[in-house]
Amino acid sequence: MMKELKGIHHVTAMTSSAEKNYQFFTEILGMRLVKKTVNQDDIHTYHLFFADDKGSAGTDMTFFDFPNLPKGRRGTDSISRTSFRVPSDAALEYWHQRFEQLGVTHGEIETIFERKILTFEDFDEQRLMLISDENNQGVQAGTPWKNGPVPEKYAIYGLGPVFLTVPKLENMDAVLKAVLGFRYVKEEQGLHLYEVGEGGNGASLIVEERTDLPHAMQGYGEVHHVAFRVEDHEELMKWIERMDTFEAPNSGFVNRYYFESLYVPVSRQILFEFATDGPGFMGDEPYETLGEKLSLPPFLEPKRVEIEKMVRPLDTKRS
Repeated sequence: MMKELKGIHHVTAMTSSAEKNYQFFTEILGMRLVKKTVNQDDIHTYHLFFADDKGSAGTDMTFFDFPNLPKGRRGTDSISRTSFRVPSDAALEYWHQRFEQLGVTHGEIETIFERKILTFEDFDEQRLMLISDENNQGVQAGTPWKNGPVPEKYAIYGLGPVFLTVPKLENMDAVLKAVLGFRYVKEEQGLHLYEVGEGGNGASLIVEERTDLPHAMQGYGEVHHVAFRVEDHEELMKWIERMDTFEAPNSGFVNRYYFESLYVPVSRQILFEFATDGPGFMGDEPYETLGEKLSLPPFLEPKRVEIEKMVRPLDTKRS
């Protein structure tokens, strides 16, 4: 028997500047850089992982720093917004004030699906959102960064719902329910809420059908893929078998060292990943200095000197 997906594992997006990206996510959002490495498929490119205090699965947003990448174009057939969980409605009031003080582009506090939210953007106009856990049940959140700049009672401690914008809801609905095991919850103001596993903010997708938009174009400020949590290697192999049964195009097994993966394109521009909860980020760095050195998986370690010459210096030392 296959187990249900456990929720959102991570979201990977693209940035125009690793330096600005590091500053925004650590100093403004108070998320911990738990791994500074390179894109394993393009070793010229930094891959930064921002997460909770311990780098827990379900808490990290990661970024590729592709050189000479054009700015992305918003549109349909895209992963269109990433959200982060905060503990309470009061936390959103704190963040609204913080964004005002720091000059971060943001909206006003609103309510969707009985939960308070606050939308905002980074320097690349990456679409982001905070969502309150005050009325939330389901997948547990992580642990706020203990040495971060944001008080723990207000801090980001996990990923919330990920938004998809699609030209035809019917197609994505079939993929989510029949193939991935998501449950349709309800519709509100043209937004369609789906949950999987224990549900709640950490295990939700929100899908919007838009026929009035052009197709999105990949580039900085846009999302590359979203990953869903599976328990372990054994469960991942079952998902690979399931994708093969559906004759769905897929990558087959990929070992990313920090987790194991499967990649499945579900449309021309929406890429889903399935990723194991472990081994995690502390196998090659101690807790105290996570993200401070350039970490490489064992198969890239022999190329360290070459890689360090290719990527520009990026100072992330905090200890």
